[in-house]
Formats: sequence, structure tokens, C-alpha cells
Amino acid sequence: MTDLSELDRGTPPGAADPVKVLLHRHRELCERAVDPLEIAAGLEAHGITDRTAARFRHRDVFSLAEELYARVPRDSETGTPGQPDGASGADAPSREGSARRSVPLLLLPLLPGLLCAASLIALSRTHGQTRLYAAAAGVLAVALALRATVRRGPLSVPADFAPRAATSSWTWCLVGYAVLGDGLLRTAVTGGPDGLPDGTTDGHWPLALAPVLVLTLACLPATWTTHLFLTVARRKLTTSRGLEDFAASVRPVLLGAVALFLGALAAIVALCSPFLGTAPVSPAILTLGALLLVARLLTVHGFTHAPRVILRLTAVAQVLAVATVFAARLPGCTALGAPVEALVTAWGPAAVPVLTCGAGALVLLVHASRTLTRASAHLRAEPPR
Repeated sequence: MTDLSELDRGTPPGAADPVKVLLHRHRELCERAVDPLEIAAGLEAHGITDRTAARFRHRDVFSLAEELYARVPRDSETGTPGQPDGASGADAPSREGSARRSVPLLLLPLLPGLLCAASLIALSRTHGQTRLYAAAAGVLAVALALRATVRRGPLSVPADFAPRAATSSWTWCLVGYAVLGDGLLRTAVTGGPDGLPDGTTDGHWPLALAPVLVLTLACLPATWTTHLFLTVARRKLTTSRGLEDFAASVRPVLLGAVALFLGALAAIVALCSPFLGTAPVSPAILTLGALLLVARLLTVHGFTHAPRVILRLTAVAQVLAVATVFAARLPGCTALGAPVEALVTAWGPAAVPVLTCGAGALVLLVHASRTLTRASAHLRAEPPR
């Protein structure tokens, strides 16, 4: 981070050109930038605020970035009249090709949900060893489709923001609990289970298939709302005239994108409930979906530490909730399972994921409202091409 005291020493009072030292310190950033917006975001990432820009005789970081961008020597442009500098008529077909390529990327998230629905249909019509083969094939197909969805398009992580540690393992843990956890917790409280899960919803260890189908179908609205947020935030970056102005304009967009996704997720739950025999409203699925969406939004913008920590803590909390019920069966350890048993008795086993995922989603949303509203967060996060 830039030492602001050094900047002050580099620009003494009365200096004829107070921007010159700043240009020298950030010449690489200014030469690499394709527009003043990248310089403004880069300056903010180095700790330069609108108040600091006033020391360089500018009203905000954006106007300071415009002067820095104008001062950097550039090669002569070959643009045609009526087009932006550096643009040419050949760019139009390129933009059209990019738009055509973006359509499959926005439709690719349909694949996990379709494959999951086909797998559930296959499971309902098979028995014995054939059912096991169908389940294995379905899990593999859905996993590959999900991998393709998060590797390309709006949900993908830019190459220059490659996370140091993946969050996918903890995501799978949370999805696994959504499938197995509630059934295990319910039977554990009543003294079971008496056997291993048999792949049905009414066995000794019942499975919940609705969360898997709903979450895979929700990949489509998650992709579209993420794309909407990236596009609108980038547009706000071009129209804002200050860092505080940008933050104030992007925060409602972030909250609106999350609310739009939750609305779509609730609609998917209601549409799937008649076919799966579940309730038309599922707070557990909604809180899990919100947690995964906000975690992915942060990861897409390069903020991987907070999602990794929160997802890990949420998964561990859910496992510990079940573990305490089994630990309570040991001599002298009855009190360990009392809180979870009381919670399940009062609100049902779904209360555990609702509380854990809801708390995690709220923490990440507060964190996102502070990080994703900074201009530097959108320096590389652009809509897919």
C-alpha cells in the first residue's frame, strides 16, 4: 500500500506540478491501464482516497486518474472519426462475436439442473444394483456440469485472481449435509439410525433430494444475477464522480442482486415441491443458497479468504451439531446434546442449517457490502466475453 506520508513529502507545498511525483510512483499502473477507470481503481487499492486527491488539486480520485491517464505517453492511435481512441471498424464484428459467445456461457448453467432432474427420474425408475449405477453416473454428470459452470462465464474466477485455497470442498460439505444431515439428525434424536442410507426418503436414514435439485436449477439465476451485478457495477464505475458516490450507488445493486436471486430460488422451491413431495417454502434451502451466492460473488472478485473461513465454520458447526447428539449417548455426557435436541424438538432438524447458513450468509453479505462497493474490487471483474 502506498505510504501517504511519502506522497506528501514528494509533493511539497507550492510545487508547480504536484501530480508528477504520483505519476512517477504509479507509472506502471498508468501505462497498463486501458482507461482512466482502471487507474482510479488502482489508486484506491493503494490507499488513495478522495481526500488524498485534494492534496493533488483534484476534487476526487476519478478526476486525478483522468489527468494521470492523459499524461502517460501513448502510441498514435489509428481510430476513425466518430469512434473512441484506439477503436476501429474491425472492433464491431469482434464485439458481435463476443456477444454470441456470451450467450452459451449464460445458458450453460441450465445443464446441471437438467442433468440432476434426469438423474432423479432415473433413480425413481431403477432398483438394486442398477439404481446404484444410475446414482453414480448422475453424481458424476452433475459434478462435471457444475465444474464447467463455475469455470466459465460470470461465476468463474479471473486467471489473475486465482484463489490460493479453494472453497469447493466446503461447498460440497454443505450440500452433503443438506442431503444427509436433516435425516440423520432427526433419527439420531429419536435413538437411530438403525442402518445406512439406502437412497430413499423413507429409510432408516432418509435422504433429502429437493436441495440438490433446487440448488442445481438455481445455477441459472445465480449466473444471471452475478452477470447483472458485474455489468451494472461496471456501468456505475463509468458514471460515478467519486469513491463515496460509487459505493453509495453500488450497494443497492448488490443487495438487489441477492434479493433477486432469493426470489428466483423461492420460486424454484415452490415449483419443485409438488414433484418431490416437499413443502413449498424451505428456509434451509434459501439460507444455503444465499450463503453460496454471496461467497461466490466475493470469490469472483478475488476476495477468497472470508468465504473460505465462513464456509468452513458453517460446515463444522453443522457437523458438530449432529456429533453432540451422538456424544450425548456416552455415560455422563447427556448435557452435550441437550441444546441441539431442544432446538430440533421445537423447530425441527431444519433449524440447524437455517441458523448456521443464515448467520454465515449475513456475515458475508455485510463483508461484501464493504468490499464489493470499492472501485478497486471491479478493476478486473468484468462481464464475460
